[in-house]
Amino acid sequence: MAAPKVAVVGAGVIGLSTALCIVETCPSCSVTVLSDQFSPNTTGDVAAGMLIPHMYPGTPIHMQKQWFKETFTYLFAISNSAEASEAGIHLVSGWQVFKSTPKEKLPFWADVVLGFRPMSEAELQKFPQHQFGQAFTTLKCDCPPYLLWLEKRLKATGVQMHTRKVADLWELHSEFDIVVNCAGIGAHQLVGDEKLFPVRGQVLKVHAPWVKNFIRDGDGLTYIYPGIHRVTLGGTREKENWSLSPDHGTTKDILDRCCTLEPSLQKAQDIKVKVGLRPSRHCVRLQREILSQGGVKLLVVHNYGHGAGGFSVHRGTAKEAARLVGECIAALRGSSSRAKL
Repeated sequence: MAAPKVAVVGAGVIGLSTALCIVETCPSCSVTVLSDQFSPNTTGDVAAGMLIPHMYPGTPIHMQKQWFKETFTYLFAISNSAEASEAGIHLVSGWQVFKSTPKEKLPFWADVVLGFRPMSEAELQKFPQHQFGQAFTTLKCDCPPYLLWLEKRLKATGVQMHTRKVADLWELHSEFDIVVNCAGIGAHQLVGDEKLFPVRGQVLKVHAPWVKNFIRDGDGLTYIYPGIHRVTLGGTREKENWSLSPDHGTTKDILDRCCTLEPSLQKAQDIKVKVGLRPSRHCVRLQREILSQGGVKLLVVHNYGHGAGGFSVHRGTAKEAARLVGECIAALRGSSSRAKL
């Protein structure tokens, strides 16, 4: 059979990294990325890009750990290469602090990040409202440069990228053999997934070059993540809120909360407000599906619903999606060889 034609719908961090993994594992494929939005207008462009996993209640822990480990290993290698600056990836050390001691003092990802340990009494004195903390070094991805770096890698391998709004996966069946759905929150409409809901996140990107360490409140609501050029301050988690308009009261609240953790941020300048909708569901949807209409079949692989944890697991889930695409290709080859018989 001719080279299988694969369409990846969505050009956020999940879509681009999935396309890259497909090219790497199935080099005989012809891959096209279709999206109505590319960087700098994706949800990923708003994300802080910190590698600290978020829990998916419906996904087995060993799978979550595998995805995180694969992502960490992949980005760590880039951070140790000449590509690090262009890709926007760097190591950052800091603290996760808790107002009361959590049930689980050792999270499942503790041995993946670097140097994980409980905070000392002396360190905790910096956070008088908190009584327990963890110190570790992880990776931070500055998202806009990383997305552009992924695009550049894809173009170098001959992947086509087209700005196109896909309203229905069926509209692609005459052009492509396999469709990979990485539409993020767009999957709510695209495939009618009622289990998918937005969690609105508002963050501030500020100029505060003296802030070198990350600080994250254990409840996940308040965080300070220093990037290469700007510091990301957050945040909000507003379920079922579809608004992309910044809220002035929220901006003030985020700034106040972050200044409680790091008082020097009162001097932060050039505050830019960003809003994104995290595509959230009980578990990441990562599976094969065969759609059929009037005797015609369309092979689909879904990879969406990463919520707030997309950056932490993006490479791991992309590798799994690419493996599923490989299964689809094997099925196509099997049916075409049977047809010849």
